[in-house]
Amino acid sequence: MTDQVKVSHYIKIKESLDKLMTSGELKVGDRLPAEKELAQQFQVSRETVRSAMKQLEQEGKLDVRKGVGRFVRRPLSSIPSSIDRFTSTEEIIRSAGLVEGQLEQNIRTEPCHEEWAHLLKIPLGSPVIINERTRTANKEPVAHNINIMPLTLVEQAFQKKPLTGSLLRFLETECGIRLTGTNTELVVPHHTDPVCRKLQVKSDTTVLMMKQIHFDQQHMPVLFSYDYFRNDVFQFWVNRRR
Repeated sequence: MTDQVKVSHYIKIKESLDKLMTSGELKVGDRLPAEKELAQQFQVSRETVRSAMKQLEQEGKLDVRKGVGRFVRRPLSSIPSSIDRFTSTEEIIRSAGLVEGQLEQNIRTEPCHEEWAHLLKIPLGSPVIINERTRTANKEPVAHNINIMPLTLVEQAFQKKPLTGSLLRFLETECGIRLTGTNTELVVPHHTDPVCRKLQVKSDTTVLMMKQIHFDQQHMPVLFSYDYFRNDVFQFWVNRRR
C-alpha cells in the first residue's frame, strides 16, 4: 500500500468519526471502540487507525486516558482578543459565549521581590498579597493568573470577601481602585514552568504569558500580574500602523 493510499484511508476514518460526533451518534463522554475493532471495521491497519485518532486528539475532540481508552470531548472555541484593549480574563472568556469559572484559588502574603518592588514602586521586602487562580471556560482550565498587590492597598478587602470572577471589578467595588490600563510584555514561558503544566490538557498544548503592570486613574502602579493563557484557546493580536 502506497503512502498516498494510507493518508487517504486515515483521513476517511477521521472524517467518518468526525461526522458521528457532529451528528450526536457519538456523544461527549462516549468511549471509542478499541484500535483493533476499528481496524477491522474500516478494513485497515491499526497504524492507520492510530493516525486518524492522533488527528482527532490534536483537534481537541478526543480525551486520551492511559490504560482506559479514548473518549469523545467537545473542543473549546478559539477566543479572539485584541491586546490593545484592556479587558479582564472573565470578559474575554464570556465574550466567546463560554462559561467562566475557576478551579482553585490561593491567597498568601509574601515579602516583595526585587522585580515587583521596582514595578510597583514600593520598598523591597515590604508585604504584598499574592492572589493565584486557575481560570476555566466551560469547566476546562484555560488560563492562570498570579496577581501581586501591595498589602496596604487591599488587605481588608480579601479578608472580608472571597474573590470570584473579575479582579478588576473586585478592586473597584471592594477597594475603590479603578484600573484603567496596563503595560504588557509578551513572554513564551519554558515548558518546565509549573504553571504551564497546570494548563497542558493535551501533550502539545502551548502557553503564552503576559507580564503586566496595571495602573489606576492617577497612573499609579497598583497591581503586577503574570497571566498565562492557552494558545490553542486564546488568539491575541495587536493593530500596528505605519
